[in-house]
Amino acid sequence: MNDANLTLHEAKLREYAALLIRYGLNLTPGQTLVISSPVDCAPFARLCAAAAYERGCREVVMNWHDDAMARMKYLSAPAELFDEVPLWRRHFFNDAALSGAAYLAISASDPENFKGVEPERIVRAQRASGRALHEFDRLQMASGFPWCIASIPIPSWAKRVFPGETDESAVEKLWEKIFETVRIKGDGSSGKAWEAHLETLRRRTEVLNGLHLKSLHYENALGTDLTVALPEGCIWESGEDATPRGQRFIANIPTEEIFTAPLKTGAEGIVHAALPLVNDGAIIEDFYFEVREGRITAAHAKRGEESLRAAIDVDEGAHYFGEVALVPYDSPISRQGLLYYNTLFDENARCHIAFGQAYPCIEGGRDMTEAELKEHGLNDSITHVDFMIGTRDLRVSGLTKSGERVAIMENGNFVF
Repeated sequence: MNDANLTLHEAKLREYAALLIRYGLNLTPGQTLVISSPVDCAPFARLCAAAAYERGCREVVMNWHDDAMARMKYLSAPAELFDEVPLWRRHFFNDAALSGAAYLAISASDPENFKGVEPERIVRAQRASGRALHEFDRLQMASGFPWCIASIPIPSWAKRVFPGETDESAVEKLWEKIFETVRIKGDGSSGKAWEAHLETLRRRTEVLNGLHLKSLHYENALGTDLTVALPEGCIWESGEDATPRGQRFIANIPTEEIFTAPLKTGAEGIVHAALPLVNDGAIIEDFYFEVREGRITAAHAKRGEESLRAAIDVDEGAHYFGEVALVPYDSPISRQGLLYYNTLFDENARCHIAFGQAYPCIEGGRDMTEAELKEHGLNDSITHVDFMIGTRDLRVSGLTKSGERVAIMENGNFVF
């Protein structure tokens, strides 16, 4: 189809697919691309594949999955199945990562797809996957290959965000909101918009790195009163990253965060979630953690507490934090005033913390072994779950190595 004959929506779809391939992955000629996508998102996945081949992709390899089939499996399959990962799946992901293939994940699912599923089954599957896909997970956290996560609407998700709408109307409204968050107008201007946005993130990242912080302190009216120590040689990072070969990529589209890894044993206090968390097909609401010497010692939730406890019982490392991320309360996503029930968007509307695996955000961390990262105080786990803590009244201060207390955020926003 000639571009002149495209509708505005079609133009936005193609621009979005091209953005993910060009800026999200920065795909290079001759590189293989793996796309993981729900079957419901097949038309958009094909647009991404077409954009990849236009850039000289060697091959696009698809990994399809389906909410309905996954739910049937978790409700009806024999329990021992969740302790197994087929050999082909191990090779599919680990071999692709080791070869340096680019990886695009299209994230779209029913927020309550696993409602009624025994949490133990989910935990067993996570543990099995963590063991089997260890190389993939390790290389992804260390930026060993270019990867990007993005989302498009499906009816079950869109109806959760816009419950009073028909399926078609809800999907249409969610599309427009997503286009706003990823700076797509349909006129080809998204690339320049992203370059300007990344420059803003770089500037704030440089400021944070220049402060040489040894700890952070969070406070708000929800009851959060948390101190988080940072490891020696801590490095703040933001939206754009690079592989060891220098291939730059954007791991999350959208992205508004600046993040680093905390000292595993250095968190103390109480932290309250500011938004619901959708995790493993369950919605968890009004929850908080009590933390002592870095370890989550108590977890409470008004809704979904069983799922929350299961999430931190995946392994011992899930009881510790692996990421602290700063996001302005007045970020473009937050200003939409919309709860997405999708962590990719909700984490980029608010400051957040993740329990589980740490990113190697310390000097020389990309070149360290897992044992060396542990020696430097970073957490190790087979899971990594972000939960949102930012509020309009959030105050974040930092303690520098010289002992000076400095303001980082006031009223939920950066002071610089």
